[in-house]
This record gives sequence, C-alpha cells and structure tokens, in this order.
Amino acid sequence: MVEDPELPEDEPNHPGWLSIADIMKISDPVFANSKFLIGYHHSSNVYALAGNSLTIVDPGNDYTVFTELQALGYDVRDIKKIVLTHGHRDHCMGVFEFLRYPPVWEAKSVEILIHEAGPQEFQKMLRENGFTATRLKGGETIDLSGFAWEVMHTPGHTMDGICLYHPETKTLISGDTVLPDTVADVDPAGGGDLSHYLHAIKGLLRHEIDHILPGHGVPIADNGHNSIELTYEALMMKIIGVTPDSQTTWMEGAALLAEKGLLDEVVYCCDRELALRPGKPSAMRLKAFALNDMGRCEEAITILDRILAEEGASAQILTAKGHALLGLQQYGNSLPYFDQALEIDPELPEAQVFKGMALTFLGRHEEALRIEAFKREFAARFQQEVDKRKQEQAAATGSTAGPGPAQA
Repeated sequence: MVEDPELPEDEPNHPGWLSIADIMKISDPVFANSKFLIGYHHSSNVYALAGNSLTIVDPGNDYTVFTELQALGYDVRDIKKIVLTHGHRDHCMGVFEFLRYPPVWEAKSVEILIHEAGPQEFQKMLRENGFTATRLKGGETIDLSGFAWEVMHTPGHTMDGICLYHPETKTLISGDTVLPDTVADVDPAGGGDLSHYLHAIKGLLRHEIDHILPGHGVPIADNGHNSIELTYEALMMKIIGVTPDSQTTWMEGAALLAEKGLLDEVVYCCDRELALRPGKPSAMRLKAFALNDMGRCEEAITILDRILAEEGASAQILTAKGHALLGLQQYGNSLPYFDQALEIDPELPEAQVFKGMALTFLGRHEEALRIEAFKREFAARFQQEVDKRKQEQAAATGSTAGPGPAQA
C-alpha cells in the first residue's frame, strides 16, 4: 500500500471517542458502554465494545488509541480480544503498540482474531511472541465482551476480509466491505477479487442489516440495507466497465451482465427497471429467461404466462415456457409448447433441442433423434464424452492417442 506523503498537521475539529449508543440511537446493552473513534490520517475507525471485558475491533494505525481509552476511564488491561476485519496496515498496525504495553506483553492474555487468509507473517509474529492468534474461517459465532457476534467471510477488497454481525440489533461491523458514499478498491496484492466482492455483498443482502459500523467514515444508522445495495450496484458497474456518470440504463446493464453469465445481477437489474416501468416487456422477457437458466422455473412460468396473455404467442416465449416445464420435469406438458413454437419458426434450434430432450426423457429416443438439431447436439456431446474417456484412458496407460471417432 502506498501512503500519501502529504499528511495534514492536525485533524481539525476531530470529535474524539463517541458513544455508539448515542450516535446510532441503539438502546441495546451491547452498545450501552461501547465507543468508537472515527479514523483520521492513515488510520481506520476503531471500535471499543464494552461488556464483561473490552474488545477492540480494528485498532487502527495510531499509537494514541490506547492512551486515549485510558483517559476515558477504561483500563487497557481489560482488553481481552482484538478483532481485525482485514490485514491492511490502517486497520491493524495499532496492535503492535498495544502488545508493547508492558502489562500486556507480560500477561500474554489478549486474543487476536483474524481470518485465516490474513497476513501470514503477522500471524507468525503473534505466535512466536506467545500471543493467541485465533484463525477465523467465517460462519463462527464468537463472544465479544459477553455478546454473541456472527463472523461473515467477505472477501473482495482483500481475501481475508470479514464482517461482524449482531442479529439482535441488526448491526454490521463492516470493515472496508461496505463504506458510506464509496466502494473500497480491490487490492490484488491482498488477494482481492471483484467477483468475490460481488458474491460477498450479495450474501450481506440476504441478512437484515439496519445499521453499519464501517471501517472508514461515519456510521450508518437505519439505512444499512440501502448502503449495501448501493455497494452492490457500484460493483456491477465496475464489472461491466461503466462509470457512474455513463448514464447506463438498467436494461443496458442487464444485457452486459447477461453476457458475463451473472444471472442474479440480471434479475436485479430487471427488477429495478420494472419498479420504474411496471410491465415493461423487454424487462419481463429477460428476467424470465434468466430465471429459467437459474432453475427458478416456477417464477419464470408466472412471468411467461403473463407475457403470453398480454402479448400473444411468440416462438421465443413458447420455447421458454416449454423450457421451464422441462426444468420442472413436466416433460409431456412441455411438448405442446415446443410444437407451437416450431409451427411459428420451424428452424428455431432451441425449440428443436429442448423438444428432443423432452422426448428423450420420455423414453421416445427414436423420435428425438429424428430432430436434426437435437441429433447434432447429442452427437457433439457424445463425441466430447468419448474423447474425454479416451484421453483419461491414454493418461492412465501412458498412451498418446488423440481424440477421434468412437470405434465400433
């Protein structure tokens, strides 16, 4: 990580340590005595969770954090756990200042919790100096100062990113995974990956999250889900290579995402378009096709039936309806739709192939193989399987025989 050589001499009007309960308007005991310090210079936000002990989440990169806590009446010897949301220096270097504190160094009683993919040298240093380094995977429920928090592995910004979730208050400590008004850059050196990031955010959207305590910036009260959605949308834009000022429409985005096979995101964009323009035919069609490909066939059928009722039959929609019934293993019921589609467009390959599949599943193999498009598709896949098996046999015997037609 490259640091900015221009540092301000002082942080103007920094508010210092603030009460989480007061700022977030959360009355739950988990935050009754807990505080946070908004980050400044090259340091992250720092969270001090107080209960039957003291837990620090991301000690930042500032040696004054722990002395300031003492000035507030906390005893740093009560810090039993330090959780790192990821291994970037602006979040974790403060650990070293804390460990150098003589009572802490002598007692070796503090536990450092970090994802197993976090910086290996950092973990090695902790172990070699006699400190407990608990390696997290994600999915654990951990006790922090007497309160249960769920660990979520959220790779993307870095490989070792985690969030902490408190279901009772619907609060997420998000590290750099979700930030107010911006999206963290992917750090390839830290194992970051844009597709991982998208998947992680998609996982967060499945949880009830009202409040977010981020790694940088001001905490988000009562608008957490919306902030996660904005992050999700920004990541989609990065993946398809468009900028926020490009004025890309939801349907244009959906088409670009479909090219990349990101079907969940296609459905999301179609839903956003349909919220703006209910019943828009192109959005309904694309959503139904994506749902079919995702195996969500009953949902697809609901949309396809509406299209058929409102717009009448077309070869593509009839084929899609048959495809959905095929996915539900209603092979006999699917055939009339393929037949109707082929009456409209006899050369439509999708209808031919799907009809051949339905006939095959019904045990009507000879009829299926009379469909030329299905026969070609079947033969190509059969040949691929033959070639694959021949290559496996060649590898097992040391032979160099190449692919070719099956021998009688």
